[in-house]
Amino acid sequence: MNDQADKLRKKIEMLKAYRQAKTIAVVSGKGGVGKSNVALNFSLALAKKHKKVLIFDLDIGMGNIDILLGLTPKYSIVTMFDLQLSIHDIVEKGPNDISYVAAGSGLSEIFHMNELKFDFFIHQLNELINTYDYIIFDMGAGISRDSLYYMLAADECFVITTPEPTSLTDAYGIIKHMVNKKENAPLYLLVNRAPSSKSGQDTLERLQKVVYQFLQKNILVLGVIPEDKTVSQAVSRQIPFVLYKPNSLASIAMQQLVDQYVSDTIDVGKKVPHSFANKLKQFFKG
Repeated sequence: MNDQADKLRKKIEMLKAYRQAKTIAVVSGKGGVGKSNVALNFSLALAKKHKKVLIFDLDIGMGNIDILLGLTPKYSIVTMFDLQLSIHDIVEKGPNDISYVAAGSGLSEIFHMNELKFDFFIHQLNELINTYDYIIFDMGAGISRDSLYYMLAADECFVITTPEPTSLTDAYGIIKHMVNKKENAPLYLLVNRAPSSKSGQDTLERLQKVVYQFLQKNILVLGVIPEDKTVSQAVSRQIPFVLYKPNSLASIAMQQLVDQYVSDTIDVGKKVPHSFANKLKQFFKG
């Protein structure tokens, strides 16, 4: 019996060592579409399903995950570099037992680091990959060559748009950049602030058709979050809307969206050939 228990314990330890977090980059072609709010509430809904989640704010200088949470972080990515801290030192705890890393300000050159800083950053990212089920990267709005590498290194990328024509045009633009760089980039589309479920679905279908017509790319549907005054109320109170009013239209839609996403996801914890950090390193140094 002791031998069996010992073998089982070793097997569990080996599985933990091989487990890697699924990395998701949340992006938008323009600001003001609710990208950070979607990223945060998606993370909280995942955590509610007993997933170990880290949300990583990469919108340096404009990050607002801590503000949306109503929390004051002790450290940020900026202080990690300034003080040469371990990434574990700057991970903060939020509601639903989620973890988060604040962006901080004053390090606009995070996407233009020298080799020494970049190697340090890669090492710190590798420290996280076996700790969580999901790591959500909240990217800054828009796209640059270097931020594009972070998006492409992630296992999946969520593109957030609204039904507004300018938002759709910008969303198409960011999808085009990603597909041109990596044809098989796994992209999901979410329509936020839809006036109705039908208009949201119509928006998804229109953009899907345009992407397929001009880029020959099938983009996956993540879902629709309806326009809901609860969301702005929650932002004003610095409480994520899924916690502020769990039975609101937006909260129910988010939970249903996450339920569907998790039920369709079968590879969390699966060993993959290259981690996010290693893929990122290949993009920058390859």
